[in-house]
Amino acid sequence: MIKMAKDCGADCAKFQKSELDYKFSKRALEHLYNCKHSWGKTYGDHKRHLEFSHDQYRELKKYAEEIGIFFTASGMDEMAVEFLHELDVPFFKVASCDANNFPYLAVTSKKGRPMVVSTGMQSMETIRRVYKTVREHNQNFTLLQCTSAYPLDPKDVNLSVIKEYQKEFPDIPIGYSGHEQGIYITVAAVAMGAKVVERHVTLDKTWKGNDHEASLEPSGLAELVRAIRLVEMAKGSPVKQMLPCEKNCHDKSVQTTRLITVPLRPVS
Repeated sequence: MIKMAKDCGADCAKFQKSELDYKFSKRALEHLYNCKHSWGKTYGDHKRHLEFSHDQYRELKKYAEEIGIFFTASGMDEMAVEFLHELDVPFFKVASCDANNFPYLAVTSKKGRPMVVSTGMQSMETIRRVYKTVREHNQNFTLLQCTSAYPLDPKDVNLSVIKEYQKEFPDIPIGYSGHEQGIYITVAAVAMGAKVVERHVTLDKTWKGNDHEASLEPSGLAELVRAIRLVEMAKGSPVKQMLPCEKNCHDKSVQTTRLITVPLRPVS
């Protein structure tokens, strides 16, 4: 999947890291977990099946570096953040579920690494506090408009929040984390000024797990990257002026106007 992300033109492959015994209580880990997406009889068995070890993370990061793509993860608890800091990731990702975890935000921002903060499930009042908490220790961060539903119905995307964030927090870049199906909404977010885009990816949307349906397969990711690069180029400059590429059309227009000009006779 890291190779797929690289081949499709993505800048970074992002995972999620949890320290299970720190993040969850013993009771939560022993809870029976019988849903269709379960990989074990208990929630602990399920999470342990899915969680990569520290050594596996080091191997993944080394591979990403070898093929030329950035590698990071959402630290899902403070101990995971400590490990990712040790791993020397290029930036920390804060998942929406931790956007209102202010002790966590303070600890993470004090590490001094760039931060990307998703804002699903939060109010504007909470996001103002998030901004203030992070900025007190770290001015290099971005907020992502996000709605935490998988897959996300277009009517619940609210891309207009991007503009509100841009007005409210003009000194930081604003981005978009999308869980919708397809690429059109994410491309529209870029057209509205999103500087960072996050999408879930998969090799097969039919695989077991509740994220796959809301993820992009390789063809979709590749098309999204192409579309974003095209939109970035097309946004161009806000200065309205005649461009060099218009000169030929301009000259033809002037010549045609001269040819069809007819002097008017005075009315007697």
